[in-house]
Amino acid sequence: MISAADLVLVAHFLFVLFVLAGLLAVWAGAALGWRWVRNFRFRVAHLGAVLFVAAESLVGAACPLTLWEDWLRGSGPSRAGFIQRWLSRLLYYDFPAWAFTAAYVAFALIVSATWFAVRPRFPHGKRLSR
Repeated sequence: MISAADLVLVAHFLFVLFVLAGLLAVWAGAALGWRWVRNFRFRVAHLGAVLFVAAESLVGAACPLTLWEDWLRGSGPSRAGFIQRWLSRLLYYDFPAWAFTAAYVAFALIVSATWFAVRPRFPHGKRLSR
């Protein structure tokens, strides 16, 4: 049976996947002429997600999804299932906090630069002016 903590872990993984794959999709879409990668709502959601992660790291705040998952798991022994173990291995690393902050800020700068290099379109088809 899937626990609430496992559902939070899956949501966390999907968020990370959106952030990472979103940038790759924008680059690939720009090269291949995919119109959807210029969708304003998608691009705002993607940029906002990346900026949120960078900002929370800069102020030293812990990720709300990590805190929520930890709270749901409690302090008892872990009876992690297969998917939970693998998702945890993909998401959590033991590096100093400054390394994560540097990576998040660098990624946010790349996504911000991509906003201007591959300009999104407003909902009514207008492109942002240069």
